Amino acid sequence: MSFASRARMALLMTFAVYPVVVVYATAVAALTPGWEFWQRSLILVPFMATTIVFFIVPFITTRFGKFIAGTKRVAA
Repeated sequence: MSFASRARMALLMTFAVYPVVVVYATAVAALTPGWEFWQRSLILVPFMATTIVFFIVPFITTRFGKFIAGTKRVAA
């Protein structure tokens, strides 16, 4: 995968993952008042990782695969 393809994938992942992180962090913070950061993270990370692996990455790759891959240059 070229640098440009990885950059496009990173851009799409940022837009997709950011709302998930914010929603999950807000929900966990509301449900666990008084907990330490590491305790909240212990609950938060498995939910985020599962969501990213099983939902976000497949969604992005199936719908934006051509955009991520880019166009190949034809040798003249």
